[in-house]
Amino acid sequence: MKLSDLLQFENIIVQCHNNPDADSLASGMGVCKFLKQNGKKFKFIYGGNFEISKSNLKLMLSELGIVVHFVRYQEQLNELLDIEKGLLPDCIVTVDSQYGEGNIQRFSAKNIAVIDHHQVSGTLPALAEVRPYQASCATVVWDMLRQENYPIDEDIMLSTALYYGLMTDSNNFSEVYHPVDMDMRDELNYSESIITRFKNSNISQEELRIAGIALLGSEYYREHHYSIVKTDPCDPNILGIISDMLLEVEDVDCCLVYSIHEGGIKISVRSCVKEVKADELAKFICSGVGDGGGHKIKAGGSIRRALLEMQEIDYAAPSIQQFFRARMHSYFRNTEIIYTDKYHAPIETMDIYHKKKLHVGYVKAADVVPTGTHCVIRTLEGDVDLTVQEDTVIAIGIQGEIYPMTWDNFISKHKPEDKQYIYPGDYKPTIKDVETGKSKDILPYAHSCVSLSTGKIYATELDKRLKVFTKWDPESYYLGKPGDYMAVSMDDASDVYIIERNIFGKTYERD
Repeated sequence: MKLSDLLQFENIIVQCHNNPDADSLASGMGVCKFLKQNGKKFKFIYGGNFEISKSNLKLMLSELGIVVHFVRYQEQLNELLDIEKGLLPDCIVTVDSQYGEGNIQRFSAKNIAVIDHHQVSGTLPALAEVRPYQASCATVVWDMLRQENYPIDEDIMLSTALYYGLMTDSNNFSEVYHPVDMDMRDELNYSESIITRFKNSNISQEELRIAGIALLGSEYYREHHYSIVKTDPCDPNILGIISDMLLEVEDVDCCLVYSIHEGGIKISVRSCVKEVKADELAKFICSGVGDGGGHKIKAGGSIRRALLEMQEIDYAAPSIQQFFRARMHSYFRNTEIIYTDKYHAPIETMDIYHKKKLHVGYVKAADVVPTGTHCVIRTLEGDVDLTVQEDTVIAIGIQGEIYPMTWDNFISKHKPEDKQYIYPGDYKPTIKDVETGKSKDILPYAHSCVSLSTGKIYATELDKRLKVFTKWDPESYYLGKPGDYMAVSMDDASDVYIIERNIFGKTYERD
């Protein structure tokens, strides 16, 4: 669905879920701005039993000029749109929610459209844009506005709203892991002073009490230096505040904080050691029962009640606490860590493989940014940090994955070819100058090449989780899961790395 698909209608209702939060208000504001630009008659509403009362949301409405109406009855919609009694609006667009769900009051219209970032729970209408992989609905709306060439940068109030929507729905950006979420966070021209005011109005006295009680009940596990904390139901940002406080405690290297709600569980994860990436730990905790993500230090996630109960886990506090204890215990006990500068791979027990002849791509990093630039390459698989040298090459794999290497290493395994390179991935990788914050698309600088079958490696299939700190990046590990492969270069025994199972099967064959 595109936002321009809504322009076929004249009388439009934009509706967010009951008891709206910052993300739903920001998303609705974005859709309304687009409708106003195109001369449509519309109103922004929410239903339910309670009007907006949180201080930060009331401040958001007044500071950013958001006009949203609290509506209880169908007749009120007609009055708002100035249409005759008994007639229906042409279209209702639900944002940050899905029509017919229990968290949004049901009103009638001739047509229904849905814009959301939650898991699909029922049948969607023909007009729908639902992206469960985005951290906020604000991101979905931002990307849809970009596709319509809406001048977002010229509207600082809208930019501020979208930024705040993502910030609050991602637990202060700790659950941001998709590159489109990162792009919006980094590119929006928002008001820092207004965001600061919102932050300073974010916690109520009751939420302060919840945080204090939760900290008193902290469980500490000395062997692996982590804590687990359960809180009463609260906003996700409170979980983040508690997590940040825990990480200040002596001997606490990482922590898990969670709150149980009627339909699911919200978690917050923190880490201050390089051996544990918070986003990777959050994904592990939520595996099979929800979704988790974020970045190395701060992360979070959601666990769905229905998925827990499908695994015959009782949705009661003692059972859930035991579930988290078991997941954390398994994570730390069943993972091996390798530091390649101190590791001697058992190559005598490993099989030899050679690379298949494949058409892939490469970029000379110095063609994109000056030599010496400290930069981040943003990909769908995550961010890759490096300092660009004269001979740095960014190799692009068969699925769009990124591998930094030297030119000598690259040319020993690849043959450049004089043909157009076609990128196979979904998200186009960018390179960002850390100092200036400016990003550039690397694909215009990409060339085609053929991987040579002369490149040989030692490899072994993993039967447990493995973290490898490579010679390229000794401060950040690459994770291997059971079924993936640990590989060692035949030319350099210190060059140890991980290859995902599906990529390995397409790229290598036994010698």
